[in-house]
Amino acid sequence: MLALSPIHFLSLALTLALIIGVIGWSARSVSSAEGFSLAGRSSGAVLIAGGIVATCIGGSATVGTAQFAFSVGLSGWWFTLGMGVGLLLMAFFYARPLRRSQLETLPQFLALHYGPAAGPLTSIISSLGTLFSIVASSLSALALMHALFGLQAWEGAAAVIVLSAACVFFGGLKSAEVAGALKIVLIWGSVCVGGVVATLALSRLPDFSATFPAFPWFSLAGRGMGDALGNLASLIAGMLCTQPYIQAIYSATDARVARLGAVLAAAVTIPVGLPSVAIGMFMHAVHPEITPILALPLYVVLYLPPWLGGVALAAILFSVIGSIAGLALGIGTMVSRDIGMGMLGLWRDRTVLRTNRLAVLAATALGAGIALANPDSYVLDWNYLSMALRAGGVVLPMSLAIFWPGHLSRRWALGAMAGSTAMALAGRFLLGLTVSPMFVAFGLSVVLAGGGLLAGALAASRHRGAGVAPSAPPKILH
Repeated sequence: MLALSPIHFLSLALTLALIIGVIGWSARSVSSAEGFSLAGRSSGAVLIAGGIVATCIGGSATVGTAQFAFSVGLSGWWFTLGMGVGLLLMAFFYARPLRRSQLETLPQFLALHYGPAAGPLTSIISSLGTLFSIVASSLSALALMHALFGLQAWEGAAAVIVLSAACVFFGGLKSAEVAGALKIVLIWGSVCVGGVVATLALSRLPDFSATFPAFPWFSLAGRGMGDALGNLASLIAGMLCTQPYIQAIYSATDARVARLGAVLAAAVTIPVGLPSVAIGMFMHAVHPEITPILALPLYVVLYLPPWLGGVALAAILFSVIGSIAGLALGIGTMVSRDIGMGMLGLWRDRTVLRTNRLAVLAATALGAGIALANPDSYVLDWNYLSMALRAGGVVLPMSLAIFWPGHLSRRWALGAMAGSTAMALAGRFLLGLTVSPMFVAFGLSVVLAGGGLLAGALAASRHRGAGVAPSAPPKILH
């Protein structure tokens, strides 16, 4: 447990009280299922950016990045860098058609193009991948709960479940968006200040070059080029296919605002990992004996003024809890809409809302339980796996549905999504493949989707030869 001064505790408590008050205020008007999951489709660019940041800037972008940098160096930046690149692609190519579809979830969008079975299948794939991101943030949260409050693992898990569910249980996406906007201010006002201080301290180390040789410490491929490229591909594709980020896009007042919100989120996300990298490397140089996952919280206690350290600890804890909440909300929305409404026929607004909230609670609890069973694993490794699973088999059929609709048949699309995801899971957990799950899933997806496109082209050629007009592709608003 960290030795916190009374000023640390006071600053931490006041900051958390402010956060809780803001979240409670934002939830006061939410009473419908659409208001819970889409904030009434009335969000402006800042709130959209807040909704995205609330989820993506969590334990992995702060505690996990510092943990990774403590061991490898600049490679820890890949997480926020890759997410930012994915958000820019979302802004300029995907946000407009997704928002204009007037839907609520990614599975609904794919079901529009590939039939009713695509909805539940995509929901299961995306929920499974997103669950592993909850595991990643839960690892950070458990470490923080022990370091700050001395809680044992199971006690910390209980606290994480309660706090994460409470963040969105009443206010849904509206609470997540407001919390995310507040998170931007707190993270930039505390952790980023700490990163500047750490960078200056690193520059004054007398044996800097000996402690940090250029490779691996200042290489983005510190664990190998294949690992780096796999992680980058996983992050970019994962950002395009993750329900909480698409959910924020759907909540925009119009397509232009959706694009601007994604650009603002990218502008915040790309640089925010660098302060944690600097802090992780500084702690490696000065405190090589510590547990790597504690590099960031220990730094803000030891090297920032107590009042700012308390704010930083609250910001870090809040970023972790808020990320879990946003991810769980994405799972809850898919479960309630695509499984509850799509498969089970739950149409009453109150029933859908209750299903969403229960799914949020269940996802949070399951993620915390898996984290309890894997206490010494790397936070970022869980997130890279998460991004690969949720996107490797989905990103290509999704992109074809947006940019070239009507050319990939339902049968081939479903086969590509299911087969690619199953192969990635088998390669990671059964076969122990060292290649990135993203390469496994996307490679098989290319083969299967390519086969489907070729089969469709041959069928169209035969129809033209027989004088039969090919069927028109489904219309979609762009």
